[in-house]
Amino acid sequence: MKATAAAAPESPVITIRNAAAGGKINVHNLRRNVSVLEGSGGNITVLTGRDGKVLVDAGISRPQVEHTLSHLSDDPVRHLINSHWHFDHTDGNEWLHSIGAEITAHENTRKHLSVSTRVEDWNFTFPPAPVGALPTKLITADETLHLNGTTLALKCYGPSHTDSDVSVEFQEANVIDVADTFWNGEYPFIDYSTGGSVGGMIRAAEANVANADDETIVIPGHGPIGNKSQLIEFRDMLVAIREKVADLKKQGKSLDEAVAAKPTADLDAKWGRFVINGDFFTRLVYAGV
Repeated sequence: MKATAAAAPESPVITIRNAAAGGKINVHNLRRNVSVLEGSGGNITVLTGRDGKVLVDAGISRPQVEHTLSHLSDDPVRHLINSHWHFDHTDGNEWLHSIGAEITAHENTRKHLSVSTRVEDWNFTFPPAPVGALPTKLITADETLHLNGTTLALKCYGPSHTDSDVSVEFQEANVIDVADTFWNGEYPFIDYSTGGSVGGMIRAAEANVANADDETIVIPGHGPIGNKSQLIEFRDMLVAIREKVADLKKQGKSLDEAVAAKPTADLDAKWGRFVINGDFFTRLVYAGV
């Protein structure tokens, strides 16, 4: 997982799936009955209670996730919310559905999972998902659920990381799962193949900042549990790099010339240590300015 996508000899999809298969799940107990499972692809949020477990995202590896869920509580899994369509958040859909989970997601999540979907920047084509992995409760606008004594506010971002992103706020706990619109301490992937853009990511980041207060616990798609100040830092990083790359493009620099100029150099030590390094992120931003 520490190798950069640019240096990996295979698609990062394969790298990440292999890492998840042998990875350890770490559990973070937050407020009330909300927990986070870290270590199987994207972070997984779990709400326990008498209405059954509610999951935000499904991760990748069944054995570790299933084992960890069984130790959180005896509640059966009844609801799964996909924050967007990407594999590291939906690979577990089919098995979770098979044990009783209704799957809720943006309609574009079902659209992308239903067909062969190519992500150019990952050099990977995803085959159609099995029928049991497809969301059946589809949303296109904000929606509110009431489960386990908790109000869950689902908010649709519009095109940002992808064209299918949804956040989930656990209102009584003041906890928000913003998924891949926030990578805490890491450059984010932006999926231009399915509607994402750097401008959309910045709009989502601004919405996240506006929706949080100083006591809000923020769950990113990747990275450690965060807070409002880290949301602000992430937004400012996106804005700063977009401005630098846009300036290079206005100067007539080609993509390769822009990458060679190292516009992320002063930020790479903090943000470029995971799957996306500075060169790769520069390429992503260049495509959207």
